[in-house]
Amino acid sequence: MMAAGRAAQLGASVVLIEKNRKLGLKLLMTGGGRCNLTQAEYDTRRLVEKYGKSGKFLFSAFTAFGVKDTMYFFGSRGLALKEEDGGRIFPAADRASDVQKALTDYMKAGNVKVLAGTAVTGIEKEGNRITKVLTSGDDIIASNYIVCTGGKSYPSTGSTGEGFGWVKHLGHNVTKLTPALVPVTVREAWVREVEGASYSGVLNVYQGGKKRASEAGEGVFTHSGLSGPAVLNLSKAIRALMDEGEVKLSLDLMPGVNIEGLDAKVQGIFKDNQNRLIRNCLALFVTPRLVPLVLKLAGMDGDMQVNKASRTGRQALVRTLKGMEMTVKSLGGFEKAMVTAGGVSLKEVDQRTMRSKVIENLYFAGEVLDIDGPTGGYNLQVCWSTGHAAGGYAALD
Repeated sequence: MMAAGRAAQLGASVVLIEKNRKLGLKLLMTGGGRCNLTQAEYDTRRLVEKYGKSGKFLFSAFTAFGVKDTMYFFGSRGLALKEEDGGRIFPAADRASDVQKALTDYMKAGNVKVLAGTAVTGIEKEGNRITKVLTSGDDIIASNYIVCTGGKSYPSTGSTGEGFGWVKHLGHNVTKLTPALVPVTVREAWVREVEGASYSGVLNVYQGGKKRASEAGEGVFTHSGLSGPAVLNLSKAIRALMDEGEVKLSLDLMPGVNIEGLDAKVQGIFKDNQNRLIRNCLALFVTPRLVPLVLKLAGMDGDMQVNKASRTGRQALVRTLKGMEMTVKSLGGFEKAMVTAGGVSLKEVDQRTMRSKVIENLYFAGEVLDIDGPTGGYNLQVCWSTGHAAGGYAALD
């Protein structure tokens, strides 16, 4: 939608082919239906670092149309925005449909013709140029073509990966495709006892007794493991480590203090509340939903008075608060992935124009490219920036 709208804005005659009956189904799902549309990181160099090895490819696109440009784009079309914790930018009304409407209005202003409910069935080429796109309706002949088919995540929304087959047919290389930003399943059965409970802290990843990665943030316990921003951002690293052997997780619920400092803090609270029950004192450290679990893992009786707690018991409680340990069993697949890691090789795409280096009248935008970032609006910013570039240069070429 961004690519089509931008091309039309510059005077091109544009057709958007959409196999779904409705535009932006995945967009409507993002941010729990609220649409975390970008991240409030205005320093381009710091922004590109969030995308790892692929970040440098985005520098030109972010410079031409970055976070501030995205916010102005939507704001100037009547969409009020707000910033939440972690720099996440949402529509002020918490409606993803408002983002969708801003984009569809953008296209309408440029008279983009939308062929909804139309599937691409093939692409024909001669030499290094596309000559025709075959569809379930009429065939499409154009000067330039932009592939914005997304990845393979949430296939129920239509992202089933056909685009990768098309570009391979055209001569492009596609790097290995894996689900990214996925929840984690663990072996420990006790997670079921706190299903739906939220947590905040630092999640550490261990292998062979060595810490390999960590992420601060929030999350939620599921019936089989963990979900939420912290573990989603770690899932790519966890997947890579699982190829090497068993992976352990350790959830630090009190990251602001070391284990000695926390022990001293617990001792102080116990001293000031000697006649209270341990479970009531523990509620000063964690959410009420987690109190019974922490007590269970520490092997403590929550109905015991604080003045009867042993030193060994107190230290077990402290260790549990500083390291709730789990063993990774598996990671979610494409049906639960927020984005797809892998895609069209960036070596074969011009980073300024998004134009193919293999097919001279082909451009790319969005998740079909071998780029993926963390949660928090980073991946949608790639869509806006690359879509703006692809649409702009395809219209002018």
